[in-house]
Amino acid sequence: MNSSESSHLIETPLSSEDILKGNFLHVRRDTVRLPDGTFAAREYVIHPGAVMIVAQLDDGRLVLERQFRYPMGAVMIEFPAGKLDAGEASLACAQRELLEETGYAARQWARAGVLHPVISYSTEFIDIWFARGLTLGTRQLDSGEFLEVFTATPAELLAWCGNGQVTDAKTLTGALWLQNVLSGAWALDWQSTAPERDLR
Repeated sequence: MNSSESSHLIETPLSSEDILKGNFLHVRRDTVRLPDGTFAAREYVIHPGAVMIVAQLDDGRLVLERQFRYPMGAVMIEFPAGKLDAGEASLACAQRELLEETGYAARQWARAGVLHPVISYSTEFIDIWFARGLTLGTRQLDSGEFLEVFTATPAELLAWCGNGQVTDAKTLTGALWLQNVLSGAWALDWQSTAPERDLR
C-alpha cells in the first residue's frame, strides 16, 4: 500500500516533550492532530533497535537461552538477541551478541527481515538474522548479565511455542520464520563472513 492510499490514517505531530531519559529508556509525549482534525497525546519509547539470531548447529539443533526478565518476573526461553550500539551495523551487532551471550561464532549469515515488537508504544525494531557454520568459543557476558545457553530441536521449540512455554514475541516470530525456511516456503540469502572472533 502506497502513502497516498494511507493518507487518511496519518497523525501529524505538533509538539514533543521528554518524559524520561534513563540509562536505557527514552520516553516522549507528543501532541498530534488526528485525521479528523482533533488532537490527542501519544506517549512512546524511543529505542535504538536490536538484533535477534536464529543460530543452528550442523545437526539442526538451535541455540537458545533461558534468562530471567525482571518486568515479567519469570525466566523466559529466547533466541539470542541484543540492542544496537550507537553507529553499529546490524550484522556486526548480531555477530557480537551471539559470541558474547553464547560463545558461538558463525561463518554464514542471512538477514531474514525485521520485527516491530510493540508498535503501539515503541520505535523498537529487531533485525532477524540466521546463522550457521557455528564454532564454540568462550562467552563474554556483560557485567550483571546472567543467562543459560542450551540447545533444542526445531520441533521442540515449535511445541513450546504451541503450548505456551515460549511467549517472547521475538522468539515466536523467529520460530515462524524458521518453520517457513525449513519447509522451503521462505528463502534466505546466505553470505559467508569471518567469525566475529577472527575480526577482532
